[in-house]
Amino acid sequence: MSTRVVVIDAHTLSRFGFATLAAREPDIDLVAEASSIATARRLIAANPPDVVTVDAVLPDGDGIAFARELRDRYVDLGIVVLTSSDGDDVLFRALETGASAFVAKNAPVAEIITAVRHAAVAASSFTASGLASAVARRHKTATSPRLSTRELQVLGLLSEGRSVPQIAAAMYLSRSTAKTYITRVYEKLGAANRAQALMTAVREGLIDGAACAMNRLRA
Repeated sequence: MSTRVVVIDAHTLSRFGFATLAAREPDIDLVAEASSIATARRLIAANPPDVVTVDAVLPDGDGIAFARELRDRYVDLGIVVLTSSDGDDVLFRALETGASAFVAKNAPVAEIITAVRHAAVAASSFTASGLASAVARRHKTATSPRLSTRELQVLGLLSEGRSVPQIAAAMYLSRSTAKTYITRVYEKLGAANRAQALMTAVREGLIDGAACAMNRLRA
């Protein structure tokens, strides 16, 4: 039995491309195309498909928000979000709306077809290439020390081997204020001294390790 698919995309070329792909696959049947959310609503309501592919950006609204609407209305509908932007923020939005899969438009053909097949049999299970890496990046961002702009400036000067008086002069601060900033940097990085602070900062990606090493050699 073929998987019935509706393609929702404002670009004629994109719709034609998917129709060409579907024609090569005996288990995928492209039953309708829509260039807008309004048209898609009518088509899906009249004859619900097994899977829809939704462009993240549509002329009459947000494609990912429309995916949320579809999920609320059709619990078993497979929803594949296709997008020209494959950033982490777009991926997590697709995940949070209940989409079945997230695929970049420039992904390999096999990845797009696999996403459609996944959506057909596991509508409530999300899949995306690079999902594990995106989750790791989000976790790292959430757990990384949050330094203010001034504290990052201090950290940069520490990595250059600057002394407290030099940091104070460079930032137009009193020496006591400079010491306060340095203390805050140490506390946020869980460090007891400059060396520990710089090691943690390199590990967290706050400063460049190679540049830091060269600066310390010059100092």
